[in-house]
Amino acid sequence: MTDKTKKDIHYGGQAIIEGVMMRGKEYFAAACRRTNGEITTTAEPVEKGVLGSLKWLNRPFLRGTLALADAMVLGMKSLMWSANLAMQDEQARVEEKAGKTPSEGQSKNRVNDVALSVTIFISMALAILIFMFLPIFLTKLMLGGSTESRAWLGLTEGGIKLVFFFLYVWGISNWKEIRRIFEYHGAEHKTINAFEAGEELTVENVQKYTTVHVRCGTSFLLVVILVSILVFSAVPWQSALQRLGYKLVLLPFVAGIAYEIIKLAGSRKESRLMRLILGPGLLMQRITTQEPADDQVEVAIRSFQSVREAEERNGELHV
Repeated sequence: MTDKTKKDIHYGGQAIIEGVMMRGKEYFAAACRRTNGEITTTAEPVEKGVLGSLKWLNRPFLRGTLALADAMVLGMKSLMWSANLAMQDEQARVEEKAGKTPSEGQSKNRVNDVALSVTIFISMALAILIFMFLPIFLTKLMLGGSTESRAWLGLTEGGIKLVFFFLYVWGISNWKEIRRIFEYHGAEHKTINAFEAGEELTVENVQKYTTVHVRCGTSFLLVVILVSILVFSAVPWQSALQRLGYKLVLLPFVAGIAYEIIKLAGSRKESRLMRLILGPGLLMQRITTQEPADDQVEVAIRSFQSVREAEERNGELHV
């Protein structure tokens, strides 16, 4: 591969249950470690969807909305795939002990899809409540009628939101299951860092690299929060529900600005200014990524190789 080709291709990914999803421009792949020790992989084209068909959205400060929606849909799809594999493994273990039929297991898999979809919906609703509505309510409660300064109210609300975010990340990091997800997150970052450095992707080579990456979703979320503090400082405070409505409408604009910052940082990794701007997010990754074991890195490499093979088979990759 030429240096220009490497520079032009930006890969990303996500940790899933006992595995890693990797994506390129047109294809994504996922790999999971099964309970029998084998690695199962899948690779598919990235579906454009309704937003993806609107070419006018693929412009600076608009494409962030497209990228955010795309990442959410692809992330949920990969997560459900890995969850079903985990359930299949658990069912196989139960059936071996209890003699249940395969048809019973398939029925439970369909129920699992519905249950996971409901869980994701509830999680999103809670995220809006905790990170958008509750900071508004607490700010009004704390400051009351003592000030009408939008800037001061906005900074107070943003500070509360940051505290909530840090506490949330720290809290879930203490769960054994989440910590394992964070280890696969670290394996994903190490693999992409090794590839971008031009290394041959072996477990030994990949393990030499850091678990921190400037294009990480953790950094993106933190940049979104920081940008939102500035943007939402101009939003009226007549009522909590009204302000929440304004914030939901402006969220795509905030995501668009944050996306451009992350994209710029990804192409200027050595810039001191970019490191300063992304510093809090890079520090946060010390929590959301953990050092992976060799077998977890092997899964991340397999996922990355799968998406590259899909690109090569379909003429998207020129080596």
